[in-house]
Amino acid sequence: MVLLLLVAAVIGYLTAWYYAKSIYTPIIKGLEKEKKELNNQILGLMDDISKLNGKVDKLNGEVVKLNSEAVKLNNEAVKIKEKIGKLEEEIAEKDKEIENLKNTTKEN
Repeated sequence: MVLLLLVAAVIGYLTAWYYAKSIYTPIIKGLEKEKKELNNQILGLMDDISKLNGKVDKLNGEVVKLNSEAVKLNNEAVKIKEKIGKLEEEIAEKDKEIENLKNTTKEN
């Protein structure tokens, strides 16, 4: 009797195992296929990320160059403003000298 129960248990276990295998094997294969596709997408995205990081680095280099050029141009602008200020002072002095000369010639 115990032997028949053990045989029935083994038959039940094997039947359940084959049934589960037949149901879950296609699901597992589908999931494995989807996993491969997702891994390929991940690799593609990693390539895109590396390309974008390269572009970002290149653009950051250009920004640094442009910032240094802007600093140089600002320095030149300051120097030019100083020159303009000096020239305006000279013009004002020359105008005063001209006025003084006009006044002295009128008096004579």
